[in-house]
Amino acid sequence: MGGNAFVSLMMFSWIPAVLYIFKRYPARQAMIMSFIFAWLFLPVASFKIAGIPPYNKMAAACYGILIATFIFDPKRITSFKFSWIDIPIVLWCTSAFISSVVNDLGAYDGFSTTQFQIVTWGVPYFLGRIYLNSFAGLRQLAIGLFIGGLVYMPFCWYESRTFSSLHILVYGMDTGRDASQSIRYGGYRPQVFLEHGLMLGVWLMTACIMGITLWRTGIKRILNQPMGLLVSLLLITFIISRSTGAYTLLLIGLAILLVAWQFRTAILLWILILGICWYLYMGVTGTFPNKQVIDTLSQTFDAERIGSVKFRFDNEEILGARARESVMFGWGGFGRNRIFDEYGKDVSVTDSLWIIVFGIQGAYGLMALTASILLPVISFCVRYPAKLWLRPMVAPAAALAVCITLYMFDSVLNAMVNPIFMLAAGGLATVSVQSKQAATAQLNGQMATIS
Repeated sequence: MGGNAFVSLMMFSWIPAVLYIFKRYPARQAMIMSFIFAWLFLPVASFKIAGIPPYNKMAAACYGILIATFIFDPKRITSFKFSWIDIPIVLWCTSAFISSVVNDLGAYDGFSTTQFQIVTWGVPYFLGRIYLNSFAGLRQLAIGLFIGGLVYMPFCWYESRTFSSLHILVYGMDTGRDASQSIRYGGYRPQVFLEHGLMLGVWLMTACIMGITLWRTGIKRILNQPMGLLVSLLLITFIISRSTGAYTLLLIGLAILLVAWQFRTAILLWILILGICWYLYMGVTGTFPNKQVIDTLSQTFDAERIGSVKFRFDNEEILGARARESVMFGWGGFGRNRIFDEYGKDVSVTDSLWIIVFGIQGAYGLMALTASILLPVISFCVRYPAKLWLRPMVAPAAALAVCITLYMFDSVLNAMVNPIFMLAAGGLATVSVQSKQAATAQLNGQMATIS
């Protein structure tokens, strides 16, 4: 999917714009600004260019930042030191190649899909590893995410008020979202320049948690405005995003942080991580009790919501059965993981990221992806227990760890790929494997790392 001339102008002028940003601002600040702005404002468009993965908004951001780093800050690239914590992301980025070769789809197909996964997942993680290499860097990312949420507020209000799409108004093209999904709770679910309203809900949820954490740990003003006012306005904006799933994620995230702050324990986060892994295990083995869960939920939620969940579970059941026919490395691409009727019509719907990965790249790919996202969180929690989470230095990193886990939880139900969380995961990985001396220095407030 390409677009009109303005879409092309925005997409292909972004790399020069990133170079200007890097020339104008310190490297880490420039990276965060470039990444967040690209995610929030570039169009949902994709251009096919021979020899490279589809050129979309995240490819534009990643290419621009990598080029700028080589030009303005090349020592940062060489500062990277491979560690055991990086093994899962390597396995995940190369799992597509294995699936293609195993399924006789050829090395060329494997190489192409591997390129795509490197740009979508590997490069953001790598940028997090080299740029967010300290608690100061993670704090700066947290502030950037919060400001990104604030910047999006008027656009959300506009769409909610006018029942219109800014993406269509500005870029003259739709994102492919079903129009019926825009109407929720008697109003319009905003989307702005993201792929879906659900993606916006998760974005605002993350921004709210960052704002509450920063406020709780001593930041009184941002953008020369009182934090209490800004957080309140952002929470109101989050409510009008009309995303039930994001509401639930926010409540879970706040519960995890409040228990950690009050009782000095991350027990709720550990329970969530174990729950995600257990659910995925049941999904892979086909032992998830779909009917019992639906019967239980029916006692609390309305028929429309229950129907949506049942539809999702029914599709995951048949897709899971298909995936288990090639359980280790999946079916590869070209729709081989899907279900077709006797007329060749695709009768399956893939709503969740986990079932897509399981079907295409098998249990191997699913385990690699899950470890890529959750291992930095687990390592961080072991290295920096909850008794440290109220320290102003550590609190933003802990909040990011919670949001990364919430994103993985959301990926059990939805398929919203958001490289921002891999950027944060890379940063968490770095502070989790740093030397004891460096960790002690940072906890004592000494920022002797690359800025």
